Amino acid sequence: MSICPKNKSSKGHRDQRRANWRMDTMNLVKCPNCGSLMLPHRVCKECGTYNKKKVLEQD
Repeated sequence: MSICPKNKSSKGHRDQRRANWRMDTMNLVKCPNCGSLMLPHRVCKECGTYNKKKVLEQD
C-alpha cells in the first residue's frame, strides 16, 4: 500500500488547510514585583519571584 492520494488536491484546498499554521505572538505580562515582561505562570527571570514569593536566588 502506498501513501499516494487517490485524487489531486487543488492549491486552494491545500492552502485552506495550511491557513491556521501561523504562529501567534507570545502573551507577555508584567511581573508584579519588578515590572519586567515575562511569560504568565512562570518564574520571573529578572527577580526570581513567582506568585509574589521568592523562588530563585539571583546573583
